[in-house]
Amino acid sequence: MTAETKKAILAVSFGTSHNDTRKVTIDAIERDMQEAFPDYMLYRAWTSKMIIKKLKNRDNVHVFTVLEAMEQMKKDGITDVLIQPTHVINGIENDLMKEDALAYRDDFHSITFGDPLLTSAEDNLAVIQAIADEFSDLAQDQVLVLMGHGTTHYANSIYAALDYTFKDKGYKNIFLGTVEAYPSMESLMRMVKEYNPSKVVLAPFMIVAGDHAKNDMAGDDPDSWYSQFKAAGFEVEPVIKGLGEYTGVRSLLVEHLRVAAEM
Repeated sequence: MTAETKKAILAVSFGTSHNDTRKVTIDAIERDMQEAFPDYMLYRAWTSKMIIKKLKNRDNVHVFTVLEAMEQMKKDGITDVLIQPTHVINGIENDLMKEDALAYRDDFHSITFGDPLLTSAEDNLAVIQAIADEFSDLAQDQVLVLMGHGTTHYANSIYAALDYTFKDKGYKNIFLGTVEAYPSMESLMRMVKEYNPSKVVLAPFMIVAGDHAKNDMAGDDPDSWYSQFKAAGFEVEPVIKGLGEYTGVRSLLVEHLRVAAEM
C-alpha cells in the first residue's frame, strides 16, 4: 500500500527585520499562496542568516533556514514539496536555496521549484504593468526612480534590460537602477537630469521595503538617493512600499507557483 500523499508549499524569502514591511509583503504573499492552495501545508524559510539571527536575538522569533524547513517537512511526513521563492531575480540567493533544498531530494517523493519574480519576458511585462498601474497618477513631467538591489551575479543584467523595456513600452519617465551594481546612481542621475522632471518619485524595486528602502533610498544621509536628488535641485518624494505590496506582483508569484504545481 502506498503512503498517503502530503503536499506542502515552502515560501522562501530573503527575509527582513522590519516587521512593518514584512506584514504587508512577505506575509501577504504567503497568504495569497495559501488561499490559492488551501489543501497544502505552508512553510516559511528565509535565506538571510543575518536577519534570522537578528530576529532571534531581538524578538525571540525563530525563522527556518531552507535546510531547517526541509528537515521539519521531512519530520511532518510531507511527501511532495513545492518551493516558491519571492526572490526578484535568479541570482545567488536563489542558486544557494536550490542547492540546500536538493540536499533533501532523497527524502521526498518530489521537490519542485517555482520561478523567481523576473524569469521570463512575460514576467518582465507583467511587473512593468503592475508598477505602471501602481503609479498611474505619475505626471509626464515627473519621473519614477526605482531602486533595485543589484548583484555581482550575471543575472544582474535583468535590471538594465527592464529599464530599457520600461522606455520601450512607452514609460519614458520610469528609471530602474541598483544599490550595488549597474545601472548605478551615477547613470540614473545623468538620465534624470537629461529628462529634467518637475519632481522625482523614489520607490524600492525590492519585495520588502526594509533597510535599503528606508536608509539607502529615503534616508537623510548625504549618500542616500533622496539626498543626492535633493542636492541636485529636484523635489523628491520617497514612497516606502515594497513590491510585495503590489497586487500584480503577488499574483505573478502565485502564478509561478501554479505553473510549478502543474509540472
